[in-house]
Amino acid sequence: MPIGSVFAAAPGTVPAGKPQLRPGDFYWHPEIAPAGPLIVLVSLDEQRLYVYRNGIAIAASTISSGKEGHETPTGVFTILQKSKDHRSNLYNNAPMPYMQRLTWDGIALHGGSLPGYPASHGCVRLPHKFAQKLFSETRRGDTVVVSNAKVNPAAIAYPALLAPVSSDPSQLPAALVASFESGEFWDPSLAPDSGPVNVLASLAEQRVYVLRDGIVIGAAPLVAAPEARFEGTLLLVMGEEILNEPSPLDPQRQRHHWTSYALLGNPPALQTLEDGIKAPPEFMQQLYSVLKPGTTILVTSLPAIRPEPLPPGAAPPARILESDY
Repeated sequence: MPIGSVFAAAPGTVPAGKPQLRPGDFYWHPEIAPAGPLIVLVSLDEQRLYVYRNGIAIAASTISSGKEGHETPTGVFTILQKSKDHRSNLYNNAPMPYMQRLTWDGIALHGGSLPGYPASHGCVRLPHKFAQKLFSETRRGDTVVVSNAKVNPAAIAYPALLAPVSSDPSQLPAALVASFESGEFWDPSLAPDSGPVNVLASLAEQRVYVLRDGIVIGAAPLVAAPEARFEGTLLLVMGEEILNEPSPLDPQRQRHHWTSYALLGNPPALQTLEDGIKAPPEFMQQLYSVLKPGTTILVTSLPAIRPEPLPPGAAPPARILESDY
C-alpha cells in the first residue's frame, strides 16, 4: 500500500506515488482512519514526518530537524508532555507553539520556520497549521520514531509476535531503572487498566518494554537470533479476533490476530521474527494478560530513548528546551 495511494483516498488532493511536498507543505486526512492507535514517524533523510493511525498513513508533512552539531537524535521516543503555548527560555522568549516534548533535555516537536533543510537546535519543526492539527490528535504516551532511513510504504501482512519505549521520568520506579542493566521488571499497578497498551522490542538494546497509558509497567531482556535481526521498524496492531491456535506469548492460551506494517527497512518474514525473538516465558505470559484490541508492538533496530529518572516529586530542569528553537 504505497503511501501515495493512501492519501489518494481523498480524491484529487494527492498525485499518484509518494507525496511531493515543498517546505511548509503537508497533507492531512484523518478521515482515512478515524480511530485506532497513533504512531508518528520522522524521516531525517527525507525531512518528512508521517502519521499512522491503526497502521494506515493519515498525514505527511515537511519538517526541519537539527542542523550540523545539533543533530536530532534517532530512536524510539514517547510524548512526555504537551504545551500549546510554550516559549523558549533562551531565545528571547521565542514561541514554540504546540510543543510536544520527546526528551527532558530539549528535544520536541513544535511549530516553526521551515527553510527546506535541517536548521533547528535539535527539535523537529513543523508547519504551524500542521503542528496544531497533530497536537489535537496525539496524547501523552504516544510513540514517535525518529530514523535516518527513508520511509517504506506500509505493507499489510498477517503476524503474531511479542514485544516499548519511555515515559515521564517521574514515573520511572527504581525497580525499572535497575532492570535497564539486568533482570526483569513488572508492575501493572503503576498505570490504570483502562489505558492504551504499547510494546517496544528494541533489537539494538536487546530489551522489551511494555507501557500502559504512557507509563512503563514492565521491561525484560530479549534474545534475537541472527536471522531475526534487521535494520528498520515493524509495527504490529492487535485486532479483536482470537485464533484457535497457541499464542507465541503463552502457548497455554490462544493466539490473537495482528496486522503488521513495515514502516522502515525490510523486516524478515514474520515467522522468522516469531521464532527468532525470545523473552523470558513468565514475562511474556504477563504481557499476554494486559493485551487488548488496539495494542501496538514496535519491533525496531533503533534504541528506546529513555529520559534520566527524576527523584519522586522533583520538577524537570528549569532551563528545559532552551536550545531547541
